[in-house]
Parts: sequence; C-alpha cells; structure tokens
Amino acid sequence: MKILVTGAAGFIGSHTAERLSKLGHEVIGVDNFNDYYDLQLKQMNANSIKEKGVEVVNLDLRSDNLFNTLPLDIDYIFHFAAQPGISSTSTFNDYLTNNIIATKQLIDYAERCENFKMFVNIGTSSIYGLEATFTEDVAPKPASHYGVTKLAAEQLVLQKSREEVFKACSLRLYSVIGPRERPEKMYTKLIACGINNEPFTLYEGSDKHLRSFTYVGDIVDGIVSVIGKQDLVNGEVINLGTEVEHTTQEGIEAVEKVLDKAIKIKVVSKRAGDQSRTKANIDKAKKLLNYNPKTTLLESVTHQVNWYKANF
Repeated sequence: MKILVTGAAGFIGSHTAERLSKLGHEVIGVDNFNDYYDLQLKQMNANSIKEKGVEVVNLDLRSDNLFNTLPLDIDYIFHFAAQPGISSTSTFNDYLTNNIIATKQLIDYAERCENFKMFVNIGTSSIYGLEATFTEDVAPKPASHYGVTKLAAEQLVLQKSREEVFKACSLRLYSVIGPRERPEKMYTKLIACGINNEPFTLYEGSDKHLRSFTYVGDIVDGIVSVIGKQDLVNGEVINLGTEVEHTTQEGIEAVEKVLDKAIKIKVVSKRAGDQSRTKANIDKAKKLLNYNPKTTLLESVTHQVNWYKANF
C-alpha cells in the first residue's frame, strides 16, 4: 500500500509512519516543521523515520499546492497534523487554520486520489469535554478551542463517508505517552526536571486528575490495524487507549521510581479547559479491531526515560 501520514515528524505520527514502513508499505510523511516546539526535535524524529525508509516532505497542509506536490495514487491517509493540546501561546486562529482549514484541504486532495481506500482521521479524547469516559455515541461537549476544532475536523472527514465520497473513520486517542513525546507534555517534562534537578510545574488540583496513560506502541497497534478493514470501520468513531486509570500523582511517582530520585514540584493556578478524567472505553475497538493494549505505566515510563537519556 502507498500511505500518506501527516504530522509525520511529530510524536505519534512518526511512530506510525515508522511502523507502517516496517510492515512493508510505501510511506510518505508530511510535516510543516513549525516552531510550536524545538525544530531540532522534529528534525530528529524525521531523520529517524527516514532511516526506516519513509519519505518526508516539508509541506504546510493549509497551502493550495497539495495536488502539485503529493502523488495522487495514495491508498490510505493517516491524518495526525494539528495544532495540539491546550496552550496559552496558541491563538484561536492557530487552531482554526491548522485543525479545520488544513483538514479541509487534505480532504479535497483525497477526493482527487485514484483508487483511494480510506481516510483515517486522528482525533482526541478532548472532543468529549472535561470528562472523557464515554462510548463513542455520546454527544461531545468539548471545553477548549483544541477540542472544538478537532471535533469539527473529525466531522468534515466523516461527512465524506456519509456522502459516500470515500471511506473514512476517526480514532480518538487517550493520553499517549512514550519515546518522542513532545517537550511540553507531562512525562517528558517530568523526566527532564528529574534529571536536571529542576521543579516540575503542576497545575493546582491536577495531581488528582485521572488519565488513561497509554503507551505509544499500543496506540500504534490500534491505528495500523484499520488497514484492510475499511468496509468494517467506515463511518465509525473509535476510542483507542487503555482502560487502566492512573492519577497524575501516580504518574509522577512512576517517573521518580524509574529515575530513583524525588522530583521537586511547583504548584501554579488551574488551567482552563483541562480534563479532570479520561478513561478509554474501548469496547468498540476490541470488537472491530481486536484491540488489546498491554503495556503498563511503569513499562511505558521506563521506555520513555531510556529514550530521553539516549537523546538528551
């Protein structure tokens, strides 16, 4: 299969591109290499997947030249590219253009692809709102610009399935952790603070937040399993994550255990739009994709610490 992966220099996108290449597919990765975080980290991810046979194209999906730059014989699209997370430095326009406009541009491109099999949108548990413990048929109540625009992007993709233009599905991911996690995310920050003896910034009350911390390898297992199942998953929204919940405090303690040292904590004011609980309901993923995440929190943290130490 010839597969396009957007956001391929990012955290989960790079792991997925790498896995698809390992499975024998021809993979083209797209990334705009923006400066949301250190470009050297994105370049490191890109170099890593290039070594595994992935072609990487520097391209902004918001541009109008997708048809002239990308091949039109793509079989699958895995769409990771987005303005990520909840950030005080990101404007509404950042979320609007990167999550909605860019997705619409990619949809227009997909409509032009010959013998196109499926568009796989990568969604997020943030679509559900302040609590994400539900089945996929519950009405979303996103509580951030990120969640709102990711829901809109998801619906733009699924619209094409309903119109029978092409087959599509959306995978809502839960609290993914592991090697290559972005530098502003919890575990990379915790590890960096622990190693460098710096205080970790903790939002007030968030130590009690519950999360389905899911190892990136388990997430990728679910993502790539949709290949060949386009008739089965067409039009579906599917949660991917672990059913095991941990508090943020338990996450901190896991890092401390692996590093064998205490981490200094600096408590700051609460952050608006932050989820209080995420617990992946994966009954549909088990049924349709035979999905079965197995990596424990401690195993996940150990993998991430080893990666951090090897690269920084």
